[in-house]
Amino acid sequence: MERRQFITLAGGAIATSLSAWPLGARAQSADFPNQTVRIVVPVTAGSTADILARVVADKLAPMWNQSVIVENRPGVAGISSVAKGPADGTSIMMTSNGHSAVGVLNKGLSFDPVADLVGVAQVAVIPLVLIVPLTLEATTVKELIALAKTKPGALNFASAGLGSTSHLAGEVFKRAAGIDIRHVPYRGAETVTSVMRNDTQMTFSPAPVALELINTGKVRAIAVVNSSRIAMLPNLPTFAEAGAPEFDYNAWFGLFAPLKTPKPVVDKIADATRQILETAEIKRYLAQQGADAAFIASDKFDALVKADAERYGKLLVN
Repeated sequence: MERRQFITLAGGAIATSLSAWPLGARAQSADFPNQTVRIVVPVTAGSTADILARVVADKLAPMWNQSVIVENRPGVAGISSVAKGPADGTSIMMTSNGHSAVGVLNKGLSFDPVADLVGVAQVAVIPLVLIVPLTLEATTVKELIALAKTKPGALNFASAGLGSTSHLAGEVFKRAAGIDIRHVPYRGAETVTSVMRNDTQMTFSPAPVALELINTGKVRAIAVVNSSRIAMLPNLPTFAEAGAPEFDYNAWFGLFAPLKTPKPVVDKIADATRQILETAEIKRYLAQQGADAAFIASDKFDALVKADAERYGKLLVN
């Protein structure tokens, strides 16, 4: 091929690639954000998702020289407000991996929580701790599984509500261990106190939430859901170390946008998020909250969300 012909063809390929996004979308990306950006959190204030949203918002505002506000709209209404909202990057959402199960747990929705939103970026992962009452005759994961198998249906696990990360963790554990344990939904930190009172026999809790009760000897921690031990509880074994390597669970938190948000805008939000999470200040702060900064860009994160939706769809139907 002659050099001139090659340059012509290559130039045409580049032009075609650029034209895949309309000029309006590319111009919109260049101007974005030219108005207030709203991060919706579909759970209550003070939750992990809320804390992460406020961390990101506080840093995005000066980066963009634009107002970035956090709005708590618990439940399906909050998710719907983003899915059906303007697809221009000004209305995004911070939530947990429980989002992947919203559709299967809420039949008859007027929108698809997974298909009508695009994953913008994973922000963090939270190691969960499995805690049990001090009076329970099981002090290890193996003993807990053995006890549950001798008493099918007698042990309960608490969660922060249907579709919460603690609910999904319990369901995955139940099936991985092959045990019959019953789900009891609560609200927020009530899950931990229910275990302390032995109203329920176990729950999966973010380490900071249960730390005081663990350290004061009011509940017993028996394993951490993580690939390695955590600094807050260095003597606590992982599930693999405790003899249950088949239990695989990832409690992620991330940002979402309406499906039709232009890709250049999605990428701009994701790149700003990456820059925030790479700072030593934010890494330290998240570690204090029991979270690990864990950025994943849009394409891979969106694929993770869809894979989780398929997994939990099968898990919660059966």
